[in-house]
Amino acid sequence: MPRRCDIWRVGIVRATIAEIATAGLDAHEVHWLAEEPNFRFLADPFGLWRGGHLHLFAEYYDYRSRHGVIDRLTFNADLTLQDRATVLREPWHLSYPYVFEADGETWMLPEAYRSGALTLYRAVDFPDRWEAAARIILDVPPIDATPLRHGGQWWLFYSGGPDRKARMGALHIASAERLKGPWYPHPHNPIRCDMQGGRPGGTPFLDGDIICLPVQDCSRTYGGAVRILRFSSLTSDRVEADLGPPIRPPIQASYHRGFHTLSSCGPVTLIDAKKIDRSGRGWLIDIARTLQPKF
Repeated sequence: MPRRCDIWRVGIVRATIAEIATAGLDAHEVHWLAEEPNFRFLADPFGLWRGGHLHLFAEYYDYRSRHGVIDRLTFNADLTLQDRATVLREPWHLSYPYVFEADGETWMLPEAYRSGALTLYRAVDFPDRWEAAARIILDVPPIDATPLRHGGQWWLFYSGGPDRKARMGALHIASAERLKGPWYPHPHNPIRCDMQGGRPGGTPFLDGDIICLPVQDCSRTYGGAVRILRFSSLTSDRVEADLGPPIRPPIQASYHRGFHTLSSCGPVTLIDAKKIDRSGRGWLIDIARTLQPKF
C-alpha cells in the first residue's frame, strides 16, 4: 500500500478573520506562498506586524527527517518576501507556532507534544531570538495549545489524550491568572469530544461577547476543514459552545484536500491548504531514512 503524504501550502488573505468566518474563503483572493521542494512544506501559519512588515511564523517540515522546526518569513506591505530563517529548533518536533503579545513582551507557544509538555518562549530579540520562559504541564500533553486573554484571566484551549481520536477531537481547557501559570485544567475536561471540531485551528476572536475559536474538522481527513466553535458561556465551572458549519479549503489547483489553520493577523488572515501525495515516494523516503547510519 503506497504511503500517503499530506503536503501543505500557506496563503495570506487580505480579509479579517471575522469576514472569512462569515463569507468563507471563496469570496476572497488568496496570496499563496511559493511551494516548498518535494516532500517539504510550511503549515500552521501565525504572524505579527512590526514596522510595516509581516513576520510570519510557520512549521517547516521535511519528510526526510520527519522533524518539524519553526521558520520565520518576513514580507513587506505588498506581501513580497524579504527574508527567511529558521528561528526555533528543539530535539522534539515543533509545529503550530502561536505568536502573540502580552505584558509588554512577545511570546511564542509552539506545539511540542512529543516533549510531554508545553514550553512558552519569550522573544529576546524579535523576530529571530527566542528563549524558554516557562514549562506548562497540564492534564494531558497539549496539542495545538491556543491562548486567549478574556474576562480578566488567561484561557488555554488544546487537544490531547491517549489515542489518535482524542488527539484529533478531544478539546480541553485550562485557565490561569498569569501567562506563566500556574495553569488549572477545567474540571469538565475534555469539554468536547468530537472529530468535527475538537482540535484548535487558529486564533480566537470575539463576536460581541461570544468567544469564537477556530477548530479543525478531522471527521473525514486530518485537517479537512475549519469550523468556528462559539462559546456562549465559559467559566471555571461551566462551558457551553455551539459548532458552526465547515469553512472549506479555497478553490485552488491542487491544494484542496484540507484546510486546518485560520489565523488572524490584523488586516490579513493566514491560512494553509493541503494536497495529498499518493505516489508511494514517501514510502521510499521512509526506507532511505531507516537505512541511514546512526552515530
